[in-house]
Amino acid sequence: MNKKQIVVVGSSNTDLIIKLDQIPRPGETIIGGQFASAAGGKGANQAVAAARAGGEVSFVARVGSDDMGEKALAGFIKDRVNVKHVIRDRTNPSGVALIFVGKDGENSIAVASGANEKLSPADVRKASGLLQVAGVLVLQLETPLSTVQAAAEMAAKAGVKVLLNPAPAQSLPDKLLMHVYLLTPNEGEAEMLTGIKVCNEKTAAQAANRLLARGVANVIITMGSRGAFIAGTDSGVTIPACKVKAVDTTAAGDVFNGALAVALAEGKSLLEAARFANAAAAISVTRLGAQTSAPTRREINKLLVPRSKLLDCFCRQL
Repeated sequence: MNKKQIVVVGSSNTDLIIKLDQIPRPGETIIGGQFASAAGGKGANQAVAAARAGGEVSFVARVGSDDMGEKALAGFIKDRVNVKHVIRDRTNPSGVALIFVGKDGENSIAVASGANEKLSPADVRKASGLLQVAGVLVLQLETPLSTVQAAAEMAAKAGVKVLLNPAPAQSLPDKLLMHVYLLTPNEGEAEMLTGIKVCNEKTAAQAANRLLARGVANVIITMGSRGAFIAGTDSGVTIPACKVKAVDTTAAGDVFNGALAVALAEGKSLLEAARFANAAAAISVTRLGAQTSAPTRREINKLLVPRSKLLDCFCRQL
């Protein structure tokens, strides 16, 4: 068995991006934006991020039988992602995301799911051989919840660590959370799941404890420029963010989760894995786009500081 193997079950989109001085309000048209097209989708982003961070990655997904699907597959292959279980859907188009990015790096996103909505538990079962030998399964919520549930149950039964990034935010049943080794919500997703508004370390701890009580083994709440809060094995630890100038926050969370999976598959502790993931996410926000922003292992290691010189990426024990 190769327990360093990472399996990602999730979505693949093509991102259509317009960079503007400010994100349009309802009813407002803004002229003068800069357009770009890039590969995206939370599942695909996390698979590519994990592969670039040094992971051995297989992707389970659906793309359309169209030009966007062809380009997506070519991109996965280029990044050495195993695409044996990426299904070409002959009925539904590839997913598309429309993204506005403001000059402060913040974004607004709308998604047409297309083939992603048809990824089924049966598709996951066809990839059961991958899950039997994996170290980490990575999941998100841009595919049907029934598919996410089936994958989590199958992986947990095989002794695989299930990493669930609960995005986009939605309510989740305890029957899913009980199979989750590590849940990685951002502040808004944590509030959706717990009813607790996360605005500082104290409220992050409260939200994390509520999630642990629902059956999750470990929680990392990502808090943007305030870093990440860890609860579970390394309870009550905050990893502040690395200081960088943000250009585009699109897919920062996906890069964080992809790198996190790599570190966990390599046997690193939650604390070490979170530091590694934080560095990867910090690099990603300095670049435009989703998969285009994911850094290589060499770049991540270069940003990581020695334990004896933690500087801006220090850890504080609450």
